[in-house]
Amino acid sequence: MVLSWQEDGQPRQARWRSEAGWPVPARVQLADDRMPADAAYRLACEGTALLWRGDFQNARQLLQALGRRLDRAPRKGTVVPAASTTEAFHRHRQAQGRRARILGMVLIEIDADDGIGLRRAPDLRAAIGEAWGPPDGQRCVVALREALGLVGAHEWRKKGVEIPALGPPPRNRIHPHYGVFSPVRGEYLDLVAKAPLPAGAALAWDIGTGTGVIAAVLARRGVARIVATDLGPHALACARDNIERLQLQAQVELLEADLFPPGTAALIVCNPPWLPAKPTSALEHAVYDPDSRMLRGFLGGLSERLAPGGEGWLVLSNLAEHLGLRSRDELQALFAAGGLVVRDRLDIRPRHGKASDANDPLAAARGREVTSLWRLGASPTTGTFQ
Repeated sequence: MVLSWQEDGQPRQARWRSEAGWPVPARVQLADDRMPADAAYRLACEGTALLWRGDFQNARQLLQALGRRLDRAPRKGTVVPAASTTEAFHRHRQAQGRRARILGMVLIEIDADDGIGLRRAPDLRAAIGEAWGPPDGQRCVVALREALGLVGAHEWRKKGVEIPALGPPPRNRIHPHYGVFSPVRGEYLDLVAKAPLPAGAALAWDIGTGTGVIAAVLARRGVARIVATDLGPHALACARDNIERLQLQAQVELLEADLFPPGTAALIVCNPPWLPAKPTSALEHAVYDPDSRMLRGFLGGLSERLAPGGEGWLVLSNLAEHLGLRSRDELQALFAAGGLVVRDRLDIRPRHGKASDANDPLAAARGREVTSLWRLGASPTTGTFQ
């Protein structure tokens, strides 16, 4: 895809790059340090992209100014209260989408060598290289917000995330890559670390491994062999990096697969996206699962892939239930349809900041959230665990 614009009386174009999948802007206007924030906000809201030709740091300040305008509380009486938590969730998603679209209208050009030809522009070549690979010799245009996201991902990758379930420092850090969800909500890993392993669990599968953190926790628990699967090349590269950093290559095998590898296993673990909704970026695929596709696929195919006496561990928050997106009865029905019986359930309350943030638009649901590890077994009979 190519972005075209006029500059100095001449037509110009460059490759359009958007990891979030945003379409090529239909209208482009050059902008620099002289553009007032109010004018930029009006143009962005109207769908006009601003290709920045001024100082890089001023572009960052403009982005912050646009964010402040988006954050301003609506005038009293202009917003009708949501009739339900479900409606509040959908409004929240719409607001997030609008915010991302407007902030994504401030663009910068990246040279063929991944340099940025703006005054006071930092050298982002290392961050860009980690996310996009070596320079391909083409200029491209990208949203400034996305370019700053590359920097944030680069810093996360350098410092890593401490995971207490992996043991004491220093060998207890996971380093997320760009586009791979960071395990900052570590409470679910405490469940994986303490749930009793099924008898004879010499082989385990980690379905949708992401950063590889669950596979690493299982390896640290002494599981002799773990096969970790994922479809995303970014995720597999990230998991490989983490497994090597933790020196667990002898125990963990990485495999590109849609859910299950061939064969059977005594323990099969899956931490699917928790909310049945449409993702709007690559990173959101770790949070939103349209029509619960991954959850349905895992539960529908689990029983036939369990070794005799084996268990499937489903790690799942009940936030979807409190948002009215999926009921407990629907989840139980998926268990029954898959020929599964619940042997036990371990619960834990979230510890992240949003769980106690009264200003969060979904505070009512987050305040009741519980993350569970469901211990599932294959059975010809039906059973439920409330």
